[in-house]
Amino acid sequence: MNCNSSQTSLTQDQINAVHKLLDLVGERQLNDFGNITSDLKDDGTLITSCDRWSDKTIVEGLSKISSEEGVLSEEGCKKVPKSSAYWVVDPLDGTTNFSAGIPYWAISMARLENGKPETAFLDVPALKKRILAIRGKGVWLNGKQLTSESRLTTNSACVSLCSRSIRILQTRPDKPFPGKIRLLGVSSLNMIGVAIGQTIGALEATPKIWDIASAWLILTELNCSIKWLDLDPSNLSIGQDLTSTSFPLLTASSKEELEKLLPWGELLIHSWDNIQDKVK
Repeated sequence: MNCNSSQTSLTQDQINAVHKLLDLVGERQLNDFGNITSDLKDDGTLITSCDRWSDKTIVEGLSKISSEEGVLSEEGCKKVPKSSAYWVVDPLDGTTNFSAGIPYWAISMARLENGKPETAFLDVPALKKRILAIRGKGVWLNGKQLTSESRLTTNSACVSLCSRSIRILQTRPDKPFPGKIRLLGVSSLNMIGVAIGQTIGALEATPKIWDIASAWLILTELNCSIKWLDLDPSNLSIGQDLTSTSFPLLTASSKEELEKLLPWGELLIHSWDNIQDKVK
């Protein structure tokens, strides 16, 4: 692929085509929900035939919508494409919920340009919610534009943790955690909860690029704070294999909330490093 061949942003026709693609995939997922069994992948996570079908359908659809742009996906190629603009896809974020009959999962698609997200789509089929974000233009939920001001009026006191970050509570049983804890089981939606005001913060221990790509832009456009606790996803290299690469992060509704939660984020990295050392 020619690294200079991609356009700077999607046209309205292309955005409409992505919406139709999401409609197609979301309908299939809703039909399969509660009627499908799962298998284990090599890394111990779950996968279903619907994950595979969704990935194949999205990748093929994107190849028609923006033919000269590569696609990196959880269930497909996990290497950074050569094109300066490319897509990062998680066809079914929350397979464990999906397989268990819990109606809380998402389809995540983000177009990155020169290392940073330019357009993002996040669809929650069971809740009939779809978020679109365009860099420098804003965020829309089901067609209604969101603002940072509306987010800050919800007065939430909840903080989302992932299953791997819950260990930080065990390391400091004497110290009260600065929020009401929620474990939702879907990385992208944990982070999006901060962007739309459901939570004031989210801590993710081992998210992959396909977990964070769409949420990254949505959070940024709504002026949420993001702290990369280890690797910065802005510094990816062409051909880099991201199969096992994690981007632990802390995000919060404001800089003040971020400061309150930062010691717990640092504690997460410290405890994770200790576990990795013991494994070695």
